Amino acid sequence: MNPKTLIPCLALLSPMALAAPPPVDPAMLELADQSRCLTCHDVDETLRGPAWRDVARRYRGKPEVEEILVTKVYEGGGGAWGNDYMSANKRAGMDNIRILVRWILTLP
Repeated sequence: MNPKTLIPCLALLSPMALAAPPPVDPAMLELADQSRCLTCHDVDETLRGPAWRDVARRYRGKPEVEEILVTKVYEGGGGAWGNDYMSANKRAGMDNIRILVRWILTLP
C-alpha cells in the first residue's frame, strides 16, 4: 500500500472516530418528546433517569426484559437505577411505550 493513502485510512480508525455514537433516529426522538420521556431521559447522558444507551447496555441479550420495562414505564417504579422514582406514563399509551422500549434496547 502506498504510504500516502495509508495516513487517511489511519485517521478513520482514530479513537475519536470510533467513539462517536451513531446518529439517533429522529422519529424515535420525536415520539419520545411527544411522550414526555425527554423530561427525565436522554440518549447519552444521565438526567433524572438513566441514559438510554446505559439501559440498552444493562439489558442487552435479555429479551425477557422488554415487557418488564414496558410495564415499568406505564406504571412507574423505582430502585433499578438508584433511589429516584420513575413517574407512571400512562398518557403515552402501551403501543408507543413498547415502540420506544424496543428502540432503546437496540441502541449501541
